[in-house]
Amino acid sequence: MNMKVLVGSPYPLGATFDGNGVNFAIYAENAEAVELCLFENETDDKESLKIKIKERTHQVWHIYIPDIGPGQLYGYRVHGPYEPTQGHRFNPNKLLIDPYAKAIAGTLRWDDALFGYEVGHPDADLSFSEKDSAPYIPKGVVIDGSFNWEGDKPLRIPMHRSIIYEAHVKGFTAQHPEIPEEIRGTYSALAHPVTISYLQSLGITAIELLPIHHFITDRHLEEKGLTNYWGYNTIGFFAPDIRYGSIGSQGEQVIEFKNMVKELHRAGIEVILDVVYNHTGEGSEMGPTLSFRGIDNASYYRLTEDSRYYMDFTGTGNTLNARLPNVLRLIMDSLRYWIQEMHIDGFRFDLASALARELYEVNKLSSFFDVIHQDPVISQVKLIAEPWDIGEGGYQVGEFPPGWAEWNGKYRDCMRDYWTGADSMLGEFADRLTGSSDLYQGDYRRPTASINFITAHDGFTLHDLVSYNEKHNEANGEDNNDGDSHNRSWNCGAEGPTEDEEINRLRVKQKRNLLTTLFLSQGVPMLVAGDEFGRTQQGNNNAYCQDNDISWLDWVGKDERLLTFCHQLIAFRKEHPTFCRRKWFQGIPIKGIGLEDIAWFDPKGREMEESHWQNDFARSLAVYLNGNGIRSLSDDGTKIVDNSFYIMFNAYWEDISYKLPGAKYGKEWAMVIDTNIDNIDTHETYVSDSSINVPGRSIIVLMST
Repeated sequence: MNMKVLVGSPYPLGATFDGNGVNFAIYAENAEAVELCLFENETDDKESLKIKIKERTHQVWHIYIPDIGPGQLYGYRVHGPYEPTQGHRFNPNKLLIDPYAKAIAGTLRWDDALFGYEVGHPDADLSFSEKDSAPYIPKGVVIDGSFNWEGDKPLRIPMHRSIIYEAHVKGFTAQHPEIPEEIRGTYSALAHPVTISYLQSLGITAIELLPIHHFITDRHLEEKGLTNYWGYNTIGFFAPDIRYGSIGSQGEQVIEFKNMVKELHRAGIEVILDVVYNHTGEGSEMGPTLSFRGIDNASYYRLTEDSRYYMDFTGTGNTLNARLPNVLRLIMDSLRYWIQEMHIDGFRFDLASALARELYEVNKLSSFFDVIHQDPVISQVKLIAEPWDIGEGGYQVGEFPPGWAEWNGKYRDCMRDYWTGADSMLGEFADRLTGSSDLYQGDYRRPTASINFITAHDGFTLHDLVSYNEKHNEANGEDNNDGDSHNRSWNCGAEGPTEDEEINRLRVKQKRNLLTTLFLSQGVPMLVAGDEFGRTQQGNNNAYCQDNDISWLDWVGKDERLLTFCHQLIAFRKEHPTFCRRKWFQGIPIKGIGLEDIAWFDPKGREMEESHWQNDFARSLAVYLNGNGIRSLSDDGTKIVDNSFYIMFNAYWEDISYKLPGAKYGKEWAMVIDTNIDNIDTHETYVSDSSINVPGRSIIVLMST
């Protein structure tokens, strides 16, 4: 088959259709030769045409082919030295996925041919495999990037008004009875009117999707009949995963994804992506050769002094080398693509500390952050860090630079400890409730730097947090050795499901306590999909491999009363700017006497003194929030004012009588939240200096009248 080929351009990288043909460009600094392979069908065992790329500009190999277009399947074969001890693992017998592929057709079919070495050979990865991997590896797809966005623009919802909802594309709708069965678990299902209506009524402002970049399932999981459900094993940083598509695999998944974003935006909901730029799905030196490893191993990965091996700050076997310009470019190009072409509103960076490492140490002024900070596109969206990795010094909560928000793991731990009755300082509880100024007030950061959460995809659900003392991960096939063993959970008196009505009542109340604490805290609340109606994973705190009803939301069995409470709670937060402050409470420290905008009290109605904050056994306190002390202006320039609030927290197991403060804080108060009941409404009224009984393990919120 003869095909006309032209020189092409080194930019942009990837496969770019211009209306007349396709430009192919791939970075491979140490390669000696690169071949473009074209396929007619994704199931073909062999390429229909192999073209040697002759042009090379600044380590980029490029070619232009007229008269081909969208839907064209392709891959690469890259020649060079196979010298693992020198960091080179070139093997032209392996078909390679373009790192810049905008769509990927099919999924990986595991076979020994996918490995650059002979599996089982006594020399292990130093041996050389001559098996062709083309029959088993998915192919890149040329796409037509045009799409009718119908005027869609970024919503740019301010962080202080944001409420984030973490969800899995498939798990959210896989069992939804009101969504057509043929689209459940797909991008189209998230765009369905039933889904949109639910999210709007709940009141969330942004949905944060677990990884949707094209990923692979580990071989050992597939052999056990399991899968990489969460998707933290990326192999294509530009391609929406085909497994969540419902209308086709030849680029249609890109259109479907864009339509999902457009419909969510139309409903006033932002889309944030959980992204995994710290490693790839190729694993350690014993992993397969699928893309980066075969294209130019030494130019993509962080290698040890013995270049045969990989630095592993991620627990996956490898770490991408964000210190190298070509890797930085890959990450930045990917982020800009998702913002500009896919209209994404922000990103949550998995194991972000790994991206910040200069040599071995985490450095918040690393080139990665410098490049993002100066980028006029990326710096304007929501940037959220998971501020840790598994390496030494990797726990970096509070250490990320201005412009970044962080998953606040200290908030999660503190609030769990407080409500389970563990020894913890009241001082830390106060810090976490008020935005964690001890972590974020430096570097001109604001309370919105703190992404507050009680639960996340990794760990117990909210229901399981109050129902299990121990993890129950037997279904994962690792003898219950996986997952965190220190969950700061409490089963309320029985392990797992029980018919004991008293225990079940306590569990529901503890859920209301935790949710109320979350949504009344300063910072940005993040709710995990299903926690609002009592979703359980049956005690599994590491359901990364469970693509089944362990992980999927049970829409039929949802707790409607808890769901109603959560609706009301979110609406209450959004109605009152007191709980959504842009600025810090004034005064350092925030704990003290006579502060204008906030004051802390013991149950006897006395303002807290410094010595009170050091008690690790105290479980009860109250906080006064002055609605006239917000010190911010609205969009139209008027001063923001609100009701004042008096919130009483009692994590003690017995009732406590609280005395209300004097008239200067408020003459009359109406009870608006009582976590002993499942309805948020105006109840009894109280006057200053009167007493109120706060039942054990509960919160009562009073609002000035």
